[in-house]
Amino acid sequence: MAVSVSVQAERIDIGAETRDAAPGGEAGAVVTFAGYCRDEGGTLAALELEHYPGMAERAIARIAQEATERWALSSVRCIHRFGKVLPGEEIVFVACASAHRGAAFEAASFVMDFMKTKAPFWKREHLVDGTTGGWVEAKDTDDHAADRWHRL
Repeated sequence: MAVSVSVQAERIDIGAETRDAAPGGEAGAVVTFAGYCRDEGGTLAALELEHYPGMAERAIARIAQEATERWALSSVRCIHRFGKVLPGEEIVFVACASAHRGAAFEAASFVMDFMKTKAPFWKREHLVDGTTGGWVEAKDTDDHAADRWHRL
């Protein structure tokens, strides 16, 4: 069982990561999730993501490891970006490989729910008018999504 975590400034090559998600032909299913920077109102120039180096990787690795303890997975790959991310660029990528699709789907959802709430990242908006917006607040909906896993 392989767990791989990267926190990087570089763009994520979604195609390559997806192709590499099931090494050795062990998996019958690979579920991937890619999260992108969005600009709903046309005012966002970039989203700046900050993190604690080392701490962020350890937090994500713990989340991925917990997924492997809950589901029969052959691999988990997690990538999270930091630095300035432009609208339309990828922020996060998760791939969970398993013999069966159910475990891969559930594990990918679990990993994303906890990365969103437990990995130490902070987001600040940079607006097209040249100003810096505030820090993006955590959403209650993210906490509720993570809470459901405690009931299972």
